[in-house]
Amino acid sequence: MKAVGDLLQLDAAIKKYAHTEKIISGDIALPGLRLHCLDIEPIHRAFAPMARNQAYDVSELAIATYLQAKAYGKPLILLPTVLAARLQQGCIVYNKRHRAGLRVEDLAGARVGVRAYTQTTGMWVRAILDDTYGVATDSIDWITFENGHLEQYQDPAFVSRAPAGKEMLQMLMDGELDAAIFGNDLPRHEDIAPVIANHAEADKMWQAAHGFVPVNHIAVMHRAVAEAHPDSVRGVYQLFRQAKAAVDPSGALGRKLPDGIEALRKPLAATLAFCDKQLLLPRRLEVDEIFADCLEFLGDDAR
Repeated sequence: MKAVGDLLQLDAAIKKYAHTEKIISGDIALPGLRLHCLDIEPIHRAFAPMARNQAYDVSELAIATYLQAKAYGKPLILLPTVLAARLQQGCIVYNKRHRAGLRVEDLAGARVGVRAYTQTTGMWVRAILDDTYGVATDSIDWITFENGHLEQYQDPAFVSRAPAGKEMLQMLMDGELDAAIFGNDLPRHEDIAPVIANHAEADKMWQAAHGFVPVNHIAVMHRAVAEAHPDSVRGVYQLFRQAKAAVDPSGALGRKLPDGIEALRKPLAATLAFCDKQLLLPRRLEVDEIFADCLEFLGDDAR
């Protein structure tokens, strides 16, 4: 954060999407407020520094990471805007060469890799496996490769760490894992196939039943910045909303990447319930506790 005269410059960690590109370029801006957008790729590398030490003034953040940070009392406030969302059932894959015909019901007792147990994509896949297919989270032998973004968090007993130096994709290719969960790094290889063969149709059914697309990333601000410059919270939130509208004025994007606490209430309540069931949170959080920050700084604009 740097204030020069009437200009407030905020350091921001935001991935370049179609709906953020004009913020990053400065084509969408507000008088007196500038986001200095840092080039961090992949964006998940920004999450631990923001969650642990509030390294940026504004940041994209995985929703599971934000909820953990909130539960641990980190000084972050949620901006009620979704930056990334994805239908998830194609994200769990297996190696046809080693586990021909692997089905969802075969996952109980299987070795399944995930980058970190706290990874948001992993959280959603586990939620769907449990809630939709009846495969309990603790029935799977989860193999991880990284710690979570919050230092205080300890993985449950049914989670183990891959041997040092091992990589998830190579373990899957070598048959050391029965399946693995990938996000944006989903591998394209002739031997790799989705565990849920009809995942596209299954995702449509899940979305119809639940009424939303699973949320991956939201936006947050450092509470110290918000308290020092309360108007900046409304300004940053306005930038995100303007950038989305510039890409898709028809509103289709908004149905996938919603804004406002009323649009986020249902997906946030579901996320909290899934995180709680998967032992991701050190204490119970309520939806209204999350939205209290939004209302404090945004008032009716948050709705």
